[in-house]
Amino acid sequence: MPDLSLPSARGGDTPLDLAGIGIGPFNLSVAALLDGIADVRARFFDKEAAFSWHPGMMFADVELQSSFLKDLVTPVQPTNPWSFIAYLVAHRRLFTFLNAQYEGIPRQEMANYFAWVAENLPGLTHNAHVREVEFDGTMFRLAFDNGVVRARNIAVGTGSRPFVPDWARPLMGNRCFHCSEALWRLDGLDARRIVVVGGGQSGGEVVEHLLSKDRLPVDLKWLSRRHNFEPINETPFSNQVFSPEYVEAYRRLSEDRKAAALDNSILTSDGLSLSTINSIYRKLYRIRHIDRLETEVSMQPGRNVVQVDRQQDEYRLIVRNAFDGGIEVIHADEIVLATGFRFELPEALAPLSGRLHRDRQNRVVPDDDYALHWDGPPQARIFAQNAGRYSHGIADSQLSLMAWRSARIVNALLGRQQFDLSLPDPVLDWPTAPSASNAVRLEAAQ
Repeated sequence: MPDLSLPSARGGDTPLDLAGIGIGPFNLSVAALLDGIADVRARFFDKEAAFSWHPGMMFADVELQSSFLKDLVTPVQPTNPWSFIAYLVAHRRLFTFLNAQYEGIPRQEMANYFAWVAENLPGLTHNAHVREVEFDGTMFRLAFDNGVVRARNIAVGTGSRPFVPDWARPLMGNRCFHCSEALWRLDGLDARRIVVVGGGQSGGEVVEHLLSKDRLPVDLKWLSRRHNFEPINETPFSNQVFSPEYVEAYRRLSEDRKAAALDNSILTSDGLSLSTINSIYRKLYRIRHIDRLETEVSMQPGRNVVQVDRQQDEYRLIVRNAFDGGIEVIHADEIVLATGFRFELPEALAPLSGRLHRDRQNRVVPDDDYALHWDGPPQARIFAQNAGRYSHGIADSQLSLMAWRSARIVNALLGRQQFDLSLPDPVLDWPTAPSASNAVRLEAAQ
């Protein structure tokens, strides 16, 4: 429940400077950076009883695809008491962690770090479901089951939602489900034939888990629309798309050029970890050539599911093979959708939805400081986390620039440069307009 001792909750004259809706890693980062700043009143609310980060995908031994230094605070404030290093020190295992020599740290360890911050950081309220957000002309009014909180600004951090293709929506249930529930559902399956749809990291983790089970499925098919099961592109130059200077350059592109840049950098985010690829390949080798098991595992890239029918106790998938253009039919007992996640505004913002500006694709439009464009007064801002994949680039939905983005939000909220976000000299030069010298040469050439 909301903390009804707040003056704003009693209808008093002192509203919050910022009300956070949702307590995931992104809003948790904002809260951690605000902690200790005396002249700001902020509180963050979440409907869940405690912090939780993708629990349905927390398979054993899965690794984080980004550095542990890209935590809630370190990239902009390394001395902050809510850093990952501070978490290790608090639990007396910094040296043990270093001696483990992780190339990629366990995702569960990062989840434990987030939970530690959420349990100890002041200004967070769980079991507080924001039912509706309205704007009364000067303030936002957040309605809960047992009270109202007023705020000058809000920060939406409710996370992305599982994306379900149109063909799968009528089929969703115990035997056709999104991978966000995979950990809870897979071990209870007694399926002979399983199809995993989606060739990214989530799909790879599901397949790796299924191949590690004591009781393997009789038939396992992994489908991907991509030409192959592609590794994540994490080379140094490619990783520059996860830098503040790239975001600044990307922001100045036209909408069409942003879409092209996003497509070109897709594998820096949505590719498979090499550890996952190697593990799956070695498990296939063992199944086929060492243990010589009867399990049939079929890796099928270049496949696009166009239709699925339910026929009594099985599914019939109609699949187009992009490699040769052929049509294939697959029969399955279970379907696991590793089809990604999409940003959606929470239902609580429905009263404000018609006031938000949108682009040609009907997407909300975050500004440089991650405040959404809307028709309200500029001093009343709706900051949105994870809403800027198309406006700010591929890093927006990742942990990589989480702290930097949070610092941009805090600076905008305070109206001052609380955090130094000046850009370094870029490693790569992404020009967004002709330089003066190039313009002169171009004019002379004409």
